[in-house]
Amino acid sequence: MASLRRQFPNVEVIVADDGSRDATAAHAEAAGARVLRLPRRGKGQALSAAERAAPPGALLLVDADVAGDLTRLCADSTQAGLRVARFARREGGGFGIAKRVARALIRLRAGLATSEPLSGQRALDARTRAAVFPLAPGFGAETRMTIDAARTGIAVEEIELDLAHRATARDVHGFVHRGRQLADLLLAVGPLRVNYRGARLPLVGWLTALDEPVVAAIGLVDDLWSGPERGFRAHLRARRTTGVVKLVAIPLYAFARTRSVSSALLVALAANALNQLDTRPGRALKAYIALAIPLRAPLRSAVLIAPYDLREMSMLGDAGSNALGALLGWNSVDRLTVRGRWIAVGALAGLTAFGERTSLGRVIERTPVLRGVDEWGRRP
Repeated sequence: MASLRRQFPNVEVIVADDGSRDATAAHAEAAGARVLRLPRRGKGQALSAAERAAPPGALLLVDADVAGDLTRLCADSTQAGLRVARFARREGGGFGIAKRVARALIRLRAGLATSEPLSGQRALDARTRAAVFPLAPGFGAETRMTIDAARTGIAVEEIELDLAHRATARDVHGFVHRGRQLADLLLAVGPLRVNYRGARLPLVGWLTALDEPVVAAIGLVDDLWSGPERGFRAHLRARRTTGVVKLVAIPLYAFARTRSVSSALLVALAANALNQLDTRPGRALKAYIALAIPLRAPLRSAVLIAPYDLREMSMLGDAGSNALGALLGWNSVDRLTVRGRWIAVGALAGLTAFGERTSLGRVIERTPVLRGVDEWGRRP
């Protein structure tokens, strides 16, 4: 920290303390830095929180354990784009698998060849900052940052610097770390969405394709290409939206599978109802699990996703919420008479109409019992 102060005496230094258990925060404050004490959410979310707290303009991102002169990254004030430090010498580390995977992913998604895709030492001008933040979560932050910058047309330059850092060893801890890094890399290059808190998270609802591939695929179209429209009326007014695709495709698929109007409407409305609940971590998944048990609907994908959704490490998205809702619909069709199906259709249609006029989330948050269940297991 003292070294950064000497190199950049007239800038504000912000330290994102991602739930550290050592004296990092205390040392940083003693050196005059502004410290953000954050719950442990991973590197990408910590950097995004620090970026939101930073003043407008250019940024320099630096890992806490890096030593060396970084002034060349910011030496040319006319240089626009993303400037990445390339280490002049290698210190320790694993077998380079994560780095090779990151290079391949950047080449695949952005057509850019890089040599140091995982370097956390980066200088960003204001345009680059706007294009890449909020960052992907975890250790995929740098790789996705490079992809987003390159795909936006921003120049990416690597600059060789004589830097040192604390490398992970070839031991159990080191291999666990690199395993997490690989998982984060793969999730970071996939579909992402910004949640209510401003964190950018991977959409993992496609895992529900294990149980309902068709509706999951229809929902994934909405995840990948949806616009700002929300609700039936907004989609119908806009006409050509991915939401309209869902409104048409899910009931048509259900009708083709059941040859029953009541069954098709029940499946489609159940899919939409669970989608309406997917506005806070774990909310739709809790509703699904509570109903899936008596209906004997599949639980594996919901149970697999729930811990990560609750801890804001991933999001269910339209692919997941629509597919899980459809599963509740299919299992209801199997257990209800024709009259029972129409009663369920009426109830779900009423819930949909109510949700069009009033936020279901707001109702949950204003009802003490529902609010308590809704908040259970969720991170503060």
